[in-house]
Amino acid sequence: MSHSRGSLLAILMAMGAAWGITQPLSKIAVSEGYRDIGIIFWQFAIGVGLLGTLLLIRRKPLPMRPLHLRFYLLIALIGTILPNWASYTAAVHLPSGILSIVIATVPMMSLPIAVGLGMDRFTAARIAGLTLGLIAIVLIAAPDSSLPEAGMAIWLPIALIAPFLYACEGNIVGKWGTYGLDAMQVLCGASLIGVAISLPLALLTGEWINPLGPWGAPDWAILGSSIAHVSAYVAYVWLVGAAGAVFTAQVGYLVTGFGILWAKLILGESYSPWVWAALALMMVGLFLVTPRPGAAQPEQ
Repeated sequence: MSHSRGSLLAILMAMGAAWGITQPLSKIAVSEGYRDIGIIFWQFAIGVGLLGTLLLIRRKPLPMRPLHLRFYLLIALIGTILPNWASYTAAVHLPSGILSIVIATVPMMSLPIAVGLGMDRFTAARIAGLTLGLIAIVLIAAPDSSLPEAGMAIWLPIALIAPFLYACEGNIVGKWGTYGLDAMQVLCGASLIGVAISLPLALLTGEWINPLGPWGAPDWAILGSSIAHVSAYVAYVWLVGAAGAVFTAQVGYLVTGFGILWAKLILGESYSPWVWAALALMMVGLFLVTPRPGAAQPEQ
């Protein structure tokens, strides 16, 4: 079945808006005392419920061989638990819009890893893109007037842990594959393992979040963020098949743009000229780093 370019663009926009809103929702989730592992447990649990239902509808089993369980564990750790710990820790201290700019560094961190694994190569344009991304981070961290408080800059390295781990995850999957699993099975299996890990941690650390209420803004933010993430992920998988990986990769621009837009609309954030300059450099850098259609790839 063919799809019009307009419908594909609409899905791409919706996907960017959904992923973009997770940043301000994360800021709301930690605004009244909830912390990382308690939030992560409910993200996993909601993910298992939604993805498990979709797999049942598709009549797709969830393989549980030792090989698959080890892979689920790896993805749970580097794809959610550790990067989300970093993101929620940073979200306590940094504006949501800054986190949206930082997350755009995933392709820039992914490229050197891919080159090291022999899956990609540097070009002059891509080196320029990496340089612009680095300058963008410096523009956020260095000037005293870039962040609302100068002391916030010390939390940028924590925020950068998340895109680094996402880049590692992408390269691991790209290099060694998913052992016959589709993307929905991977995410559901990782969420299931994540539930088993994060539940006792949430209870032991005192970060358990009681779902019985009363519900406030942070509780609704956790629910909304989890649904938005799963919805965007499913749409991403579908769009790669319908329009190709290069077209779908453009969602990176939209996630950052929508993240800043949602932060302004929902949280009322405002930014200094340094931050806007950093955003512009990051977008140009992302354009230069992202593979273009027909770009030569190294032989595998």
